[in-house]
Amino acid sequence: MKRRILIYRSILFIGGCTTGLNPINSSSKKSVQPAPKKLKFAVVDATGIKELQQNYEAFRSALQEVLNIPIEFFPVQNRTGAVPALQSGEVDIIFAGPSEYVILNSRAKAIPIVAIQRSQYYPIIVVRADSKIKSLIDLKGKTIAMRSIGSTSGHLAPTKMLIDAGLDPNTDVKIVMLGNAGVKALKKGEVDAWTIASDRYKTVLESEGFSEKDFTILNKGSLLPSDVFVVSNQMNLEFIENMRSRMIENQQKLIQSLLVSPVNQPYKGSKFIPANDADYNMIREVYQKIGQGSFLSSN
Repeated sequence: MKRRILIYRSILFIGGCTTGLNPINSSSKKSVQPAPKKLKFAVVDATGIKELQQNYEAFRSALQEVLNIPIEFFPVQNRTGAVPALQSGEVDIIFAGPSEYVILNSRAKAIPIVAIQRSQYYPIIVVRADSKIKSLIDLKGKTIAMRSIGSTSGHLAPTKMLIDAGLDPNTDVKIVMLGNAGVKALKKGEVDAWTIASDRYKTVLESEGFSEKDFTILNKGSLLPSDVFVVSNQMNLEFIENMRSRMIENQQKLIQSLLVSPVNQPYKGSKFIPANDADYNMIREVYQKIGQGSFLSSN
């Protein structure tokens, strides 16, 4: 996702939506709608219909066959656009990153159904090969390039790495959001470190004409929570369970359809698993520690 340079203390997400935490698989909740006759599908980081068609048409078609129900794209303009759309019933199923899921769950009571687990999906912090920085604590007083506000691997997870190392991300370091330009800024010496997801590291270096010899991986974090498919909490619960079962049963077909697009190559070798809300507590923890916990709280 392309983003302008932003400072770390910028507002994380647009507010104004109703709140309320929804536990996964809430069996006590009654179905309030019959099984739908069609589904509207959105992807939080695919803005506009053109991007959806380019990167997710093969998946939409495959999912339509697997679920045996018509599926239409619903384009969103930004990450937060999926929240009111889900609340109002304009969209039925959303493919979201871990941090977006936490927002959708808190603000729109979205129900997670299937997660797509990537075995090599963890955050790394990178420095130049000639850097004198040898540990995370050495980053104190330095400038770090991250990807975009709210990004799991490019913001929240590396922020947790800093916190775990004893650094205060608000005062001990300067964080700038450079989108895809972080590696260039690091190479030029404009920043002291750069964060990225491990499964994108080599691809980004190759695309920019850099070599792994130019950089050193300073530290790597833990395996990150999975991207996840969520649905409206107004959807028929029997239909949700049927959807989950069919997606997992036909996961090879669905994952292969995702891989048709070059942007989805990080999902190569991944697998579908039932989504577990507790796996996303790390994201909630970081929001709390950077002073944004109230954003996720129920009113």
